[in-house]
Amino acid sequence: MNLWTGEFGDAYTVRNTRATLQSRRDMWTLMLPKHCESILEVGANTGLNLEAISYITAADLYACEPNDMARAELHNLLEPNHIRSDFADKLGWPDGSMDLVFTSGVLIHIPPDKIEASLREIYRVAHRYVICGEYFAPSEEMIPYRGHDNAMWRRDYGSMFMDICPDLHPLGTLFAWKRTTGLDNLTFWIFEKGPMRH
Repeated sequence: MNLWTGEFGDAYTVRNTRATLQSRRDMWTLMLPKHCESILEVGANTGLNLEAISYITAADLYACEPNDMARAELHNLLEPNHIRSDFADKLGWPDGSMDLVFTSGVLIHIPPDKIEASLREIYRVAHRYVICGEYFAPSEEMIPYRGHDNAMWRRDYGSMFMDICPDLHPLGTLFAWKRTTGLDNLTFWIFEKGPMRH
C-alpha cells in the first residue's frame, strides 16, 4: 500500500489527469442512482469522477485519498472536512453515513489480505448504494503493473461484494470502454443495499 503514498502514487496522479471530463459526465449520467444526498469516492485521486458528478447532482461530495499530491488537488473541488486520507480497509466515516459509496480503478490495487476488509468497509459506510468499477476476471489474477508484482489484481468484484454482503442487490452493470470514457475498460457493478424494492 506504500506504493500509493510516494513517488509511484504521484506518477499515477499525473498520468490520470489526462482523461476528459465530458466523457466521464456522460458515463455517470447513465449510472448515478437518483435521490443521493451524499456520495463518497474511495480512492478519489484528483477527483475527476467527483467533478463530473458535481455537474449532474447537488449531492454533498466526499473523498478519501491517501496520496498527498492527489489530495491537494481535491481541495480545489471539495470542502476540507469532506476529504480524508483513509485507505479502503479503514474508512473514517460512520456506519451508513453516505447514500452512495463508490470506487473506480481502486479495488484492483488492494492486495488479497486487505480486499475483504475493504469491501466490508465500503458496505458499512454506504447507506443505500454501492458502485465499483474495476477490472473483471472470473477468478483472481495478479497482473504485473508498471514493473511491480502484487500491485494489481483482476477479480469478479461483483460476486465478491454479493458473497460478503448478501443484502446487496445488483441494479445493473456498465462497461466503461476506454475509447469513450477515458477509463481503462472497467466493469462497473451497481448495487442497492437492503431489502429488495419493487
